[in-house]
Amino acid sequence: MKIISVDVFKVNDGKPSILEGTEFFPVVVRINTDENISGFGELGLAYGNAQDAGFGMAVDFAKMIIGMNPLNNEEIWEKLFRKPFWGMGGGTVVFSGISGLDIALWDIRGKHYQTPVYNLLGGKTNTRLRSYASQLQFDWDEKTAALVDPKDYAKATRKALDQGYTCIKVDPVGFDLQGNWMGWNNYGMLEYDQLRVAIDRVAAMRKEGGERMDIIIELHSLTDVNTAVQLGTELEKYRIFYYEEPVHPLNSVSMREVSERIRIPIASGERIYTRWGYRPFLEDRSLNVIQPDLGNCGGITEGKKICDMANTYDAAVQIHVCGGPIATAAALQLEAVIPNFLIHEQHAVAQLAANRNTCKYDYLPKDGYFEIPDRPGIGQELTEDAMNASRKVTVS
Repeated sequence: MKIISVDVFKVNDGKPSILEGTEFFPVVVRINTDENISGFGELGLAYGNAQDAGFGMAVDFAKMIIGMNPLNNEEIWEKLFRKPFWGMGGGTVVFSGISGLDIALWDIRGKHYQTPVYNLLGGKTNTRLRSYASQLQFDWDEKTAALVDPKDYAKATRKALDQGYTCIKVDPVGFDLQGNWMGWNNYGMLEYDQLRVAIDRVAAMRKEGGERMDIIIELHSLTDVNTAVQLGTELEKYRIFYYEEPVHPLNSVSMREVSERIRIPIASGERIYTRWGYRPFLEDRSLNVIQPDLGNCGGITEGKKICDMANTYDAAVQIHVCGGPIATAAALQLEAVIPNFLIHEQHAVAQLAANRNTCKYDYLPKDGYFEIPDRPGIGQELTEDAMNASRKVTVS
């Protein structure tokens, strides 16, 4: 089998973003073979104003794999990592390009052998996957919103609970009192109003959800060591499940300082790439939970290795998922296999019909748990309508 062409899509290009406060346009690749088997993969750059860079990276890397055997995942991964001058230096865009193509290769492999990817990775360790409702500061509804008032945070919590979730995640400092994302400075020390409103938002969610509900605090690295410790100390009494990205995502020393000064487990990973990137965080024990994004950590090939390495350090895994349905499908396949799986992220944007309708299959959790798709490959593809409506470049 040979790769004969690669299609690169910027999904929903030209339409308004569906996620409040940020750009959101998934970048998807389709690798086509001479045996009429095609595989889909997604780059981890649907948000954050980097979609065009990822699109271009996928086009550049696609040129390097034409004519290769798509079943040789390791050979292709090593070529993309080592042959370009920038591969080993990495970074978000480079590793997203590698990742999207790698996921598509695993999709081809599964379709070739007529089995789900989880069987090719070692088979199921987990039969059902607990999930959590993620990013409730954007509300939990059919459209996103900028939540400000603690009462609205409580209402969003109730919506998630009514769908069967027993765990939620929120960024309590992301929106200021006018509903502006990153509208105030969270570095240095938090002023009284900032600290009070963050605590009140979490307190309202805890009261609504009761003691049995788990709460994850997301900080998006909008805080530094001082403010993360300041806020975390106040939040300890609310039994926080874990504390995500409290400081710069590539600074293990600062991450460790926070972990030593508060009594909440520390998580990070959506902006950490490959085994080499995770190594210092695992060796200095600064992370209790790792959150690799399969769309930028190196794909399924590298993601499995990262998770296995983390297991030797007793670090739990929550795959980061914030993208289109292809990103969700890929995550479910790996989460089914790894013994250190903790919980699956169901992002607010994954609930939106405009996002879900871009793909053929509609995977949603039931009563807070995902069943694992058993279609061949990763079990997800763009619809013809979505592909026709997307910006597209074909490399052959």
